[in-house]
Amino acid sequence: MAGVTSRVLFLANEPTATEALLGEAFAERGFEVDTFVVVPPEHVDSPAREVTFPDPTGYDVIVPLGASWAVYDESLRRTWVGAEMQLLRDAAHAGIALLGVCFGGQLLAQTFGGSVARSPQPEIGWYDVRSDRPDVVPGGPWFQWHYDRWTLPPGATEIARTAGASQAFVLGRALALQFHPEVDADLLKVWLDDDREGAVVAAGLDHDELLARTTDLAESARSRVRDLVAGFLTHVASQPRPS
Repeated sequence: MAGVTSRVLFLANEPTATEALLGEAFAERGFEVDTFVVVPPEHVDSPAREVTFPDPTGYDVIVPLGASWAVYDESLRRTWVGAEMQLLRDAAHAGIALLGVCFGGQLLAQTFGGSVARSPQPEIGWYDVRSDRPDVVPGGPWFQWHYDRWTLPPGATEIARTAGASQAFVLGRALALQFHPEVDADLLKVWLDDDREGAVVAAGLDHDELLARTTDLAESARSRVRDLVAGFLTHVASQPRPS
């Protein structure tokens, strides 16, 4: 309908998990971008808290983003993770398209009948992702920072992977991603500054080298994020709404 602006809601599950390049890509496609911070800075050390989420029905797309916690943490499932899972179920029932990123992708798996558990090895840094559907998820290097991995929900189709983990699946009008398409050098600097437990060094990586690699890939990453959002909107979000 003429004059109606599409709207996307990003769920920043912790304050450093921002939309970055993804927000830019949706804005370039004409979307009005809203962000809701689930766990604000003053609660990051004790994140189990009750949260009242926005009404999902005012949006065309909802994007749950990353977080450093586990989606299967019971104290979180009893509080805001459980509430966010209900939001995603309600959104799917209403025909709202969903795009989950890392923790958000795992949340989609857990919400719709898959499972999430610790991976044998973490993936941190830039990894080549093999895609069966480059029109939806372009192959190539994508940034990773995760310790857990999913099993597919019933009815889902895996469309991308690395040797260590499933990287993307489609389920109806939902696309789950294990990697972080939103990452640019500015966001990575925030994450590295916040890496209080030394995860990057423990993985055998160097902060400066990781930032340099991210800077080198900046233009190609921005281009692939645009293609990812276009593919999601064209091939996933356009699927028939549930009857």
